[in-house]
Amino acid sequence: MHVIQLDHITINYAGRVIFTDLSWAIGDRDRVGLVGPNGAGKSSLFKAITGEVIPDAGTVTRARGVTVGYLPQDVTLTPGRTVLDEALDPPPALAEVDARLARLEAQLADPDVYTDPDALARTLDRQAAALDEYERLGGSRHAATVRDMLARLGFSEADLALPTDTLSGGQKKLVALVRLAVERPDVLLLDEPDNHLDLPRKRQLEVFIKAYSGAVVIISHDRYLLDEVATQIAELDRGRLTVYPGNYTAYTTERELRRLRQQQAYTAQQKEIARIEAAIKRFEQWAHIVVNERHIRQARSRRKMLERMEANGEMVEKVAAPQTMELQLNGGRGSTKALEIRDLAMGFDGDLLLLDLDLLIRHGERVGLVGPNGAGKSVLFRLIRGELAPLAGEIRVGPSTWIGYYAQEHQTLAAWLDRTPLELIRDVAPKSEENAIALLLKFLFTYDQTRQPIGTLSGGERSRLQLACLMLSQPNFLLLDEPTNNLDIPSMDVLEAALDDFEGALLVISHDRYFLDQVVDRVIEIEDGALRSYEGGYTDYLAASGRLV
Repeated sequence: MHVIQLDHITINYAGRVIFTDLSWAIGDRDRVGLVGPNGAGKSSLFKAITGEVIPDAGTVTRARGVTVGYLPQDVTLTPGRTVLDEALDPPPALAEVDARLARLEAQLADPDVYTDPDALARTLDRQAAALDEYERLGGSRHAATVRDMLARLGFSEADLALPTDTLSGGQKKLVALVRLAVERPDVLLLDEPDNHLDLPRKRQLEVFIKAYSGAVVIISHDRYLLDEVATQIAELDRGRLTVYPGNYTAYTTERELRRLRQQQAYTAQQKEIARIEAAIKRFEQWAHIVVNERHIRQARSRRKMLERMEANGEMVEKVAAPQTMELQLNGGRGSTKALEIRDLAMGFDGDLLLLDLDLLIRHGERVGLVGPNGAGKSVLFRLIRGELAPLAGEIRVGPSTWIGYYAQEHQTLAAWLDRTPLELIRDVAPKSEENAIALLLKFLFTYDQTRQPIGTLSGGERSRLQLACLMLSQPNFLLLDEPTNNLDIPSMDVLEAALDDFEGALLVISHDRYFLDQVVDRVIEIEDGALRSYEGGYTDYLAASGRLV
């Protein structure tokens, strides 16, 4: 059963057509992954469904009584409140009934009411109806439901008393998700709900989504999550929406098959068109030479054949080349031991964070660093880079090792926010202005963006700029802190291919499980101050560590 129907909608934004003549239907139990490049219009599509954006053409229709809950990319919680207080805020419908019950209680205490049998009976009837509605909306179970949802999403009993100001961005989104899901909308629209979550929370989110009773549509760049929860993938690209059955892996396979078939059909049709056009030209030449009416009719007939193909929409489009950045990581030969850590200890204000750590990474190794938020992953990176001094132990970077660092929050760009990408690129590597612009265009920047302040760029644009600087610096040991954050899926694919060709060593912090499976051959887990090593990718680590949900 379709609960939401989009019929031939068109949306323009600031003079730019986001998409045109787009149609889509969402079923009552669908689990849809909505994917596409940054800027394709995924969030605009969500806002069209909620009614926040009115299409310039076409209609958005909901089945009778269908409710929609929307979790945006950025959520705001009330400062100074606790996690539990914020999550317990009743949904609007429940809050209205609660307020109505309070008014009826006040009326029942009014002498003019309780001394008047008719007024008292009417008020008691209204109270009974309100209580029935309160029960139907889950009012008596509201607090228990909220606590259960919070627990299922990884909040401990102690976490419930935390001020909302202290929560990470990912935790804030989970609190907002609980507040939304407790209303039990028929359709949940989740815009990157997994951003900034650590690996255990991502697994809990997957379980939560799979168990949800209604339809769920998710915008996410987490391909592992899409593999786990999606029953279909809707790809929005260049203004067109294409639906593929199955999860993310099935989608990538089917998409490539469809593109291959389309390219084959296009090639075959172009050969046929060339043959027809050659025949037209031949008949026209003969008609001109011998003034033969039959040749004129034959040429006219074949020209009409081509016109009918075009008019009936039978022309096969050429497969459009994907718009992706061009990244090559060509570090030179480094030391056999890229990094060696012995007996490392680190802490702050008397509390030990890391204790007796030993780690050896050899040239050519690809190592993923995982662990809960706050376990010390970023601190370890700062120690390796020399930003912090350990309390004990030693860190040795190979003498022929050149470190390239990618910062999760783009800190490497902090001193350049008022400067332009063009200036930064020419500072990293001597280049003519023309060559620097050409390189930035290969990283999907427009010509105008090359001369705009870096501070005006989006998160995805800053990520691509950091990768461009990494490429130019030619390191042979990469320290990457959440490199896939803010990248769209096509850019992730390019990064993975570049790392596959990279000959140096790699140590990467990532919560992107699909990325870890594709890139690393060893996983190091940091927890409770200690390191544990597991051979293989993320899936191998899950199996070996017993951390399957």
